[in-house]
Amino acid sequence: MKIITRSTAIKNLKKYIGKDLRDLALINGITTYETGRQNKGWKGLVLERLAGLQTNISKAPNGLSWELKSVSFHEVKGQLVPKETMAITMINPEELKKDAFFESHCWSKLKAIVFCAVEWDGKNAEGGRLLKVASFDFAEDDELIQEIKADYDFIRNKLITKGFKSLTGSDGKWIQARTKGPGHGSISRAFYARTSLVKRIFEIAS
Repeated sequence: MKIITRSTAIKNLKKYIGKDLRDLALINGITTYETGRQNKGWKGLVLERLAGLQTNISKAPNGLSWELKSVSFHEVKGQLVPKETMAITMINPEELKKDAFFESHCWSKLKAIVFCAVEWDGKNAEGGRLLKVASFDFAEDDELIQEIKADYDFIRNKLITKGFKSLTGSDGKWIQARTKGPGHGSISRAFYARTSLVKRIFEIAS
């Protein structure tokens, strides 16, 4: 099996910027709406194929120390901006208490992500262009990284001093720790990149 590195995946994906993923899905034999029902994961499958992975080894990115993330962008006042926050990783409270930022799962996941900005044309839209491809390539002393670290440190300290249930989406400038899962009674938490961070990553990549 050919090993696809993160840099190779980014190079492969950039060849398709501006292309409609629906057209590319049909070319690659990936069903979207052909059965009369939306295949919810079709965009992710197309991006994996374009990156150089085969859909039957869709879990390979984690094994190769990188991961694909599709982020929906829509137009607001003539500008394309992220439509929503992006999940980074689930929070294990014991790990969060123990791990400093640069030893954390949150940091290792951020460094591993290949971000794909995909045009959002409305709910159940059949198409969607690949707009940009970016990665989180910053030195640890970069100002943005230090501000993300400050968010992490604040959230970590809050967990230690006030408990797991005290973590809310209101904490953090760039990343937040909020509930993840079905219903408002969910007790799990995950780190999310705020839309401002997603937007910043793609701005720097440009």
